[in-house]
Parts: sequence; structure tokens; C-alpha cells
Amino acid sequence: MITQLDRAAVTESVKRVVIAESRLSLRPADIEDHEPLNGEILRVNSLGFVGMLVRLEDELDIVLPDDLFVGRSFHTVHDLIEIVLSAAQASR
Repeated sequence: MITQLDRAAVTESVKRVVIAESRLSLRPADIEDHEPLNGEILRVNSLGFVGMLVRLEDELDIVLPDDLFVGRSFHTVHDLIEIVLSAAQASR
């Protein structure tokens, strides 16, 4: 569990989960923040996206409320990092 969530910790966790979902053997540092979630490197579909959210909640010990996702699109790793950061700050 991460006791103090900061941008670096959230970024590391998000990248690790996205890499796992894409079934890649990369390090989080190998993925740029603006890498598309579904592009040449990463392959995240809608079902995988839901699974990633559950893993991030468990790993970071936060709750990602459903209303955070209403009307939003997630195209890059950065998009996901930002929503996780906002949820983490709201739960403090």
C-alpha cells in the first residue's frame, strides 16, 4: 500500500498496470506518459480498462468512483494518471 500518493508513485503504478494489461515485458520507465492506451505499443480494450481500474484501486488503496468516468475519454497513459491522481486527492 502506498501511504502518501504523489505523482511519481501514481505514474509508476499506472504504467505497471497498463504494461501488465498489455502483456508486455517492459519497465514503467520505457512507457511515455503520452503513449496511447491502444496504439503500437499498448493494447488496452474496454474490458481490460475496467480490470486495470480495479487493480489500481487495490494497489493504491483508493476508490475510483464511477462518476469520475462519466463523459470522459481516456486515450493516453497521462489521461489515466490524471484521473487516478484526482481520485487519490479527493479521498485524502
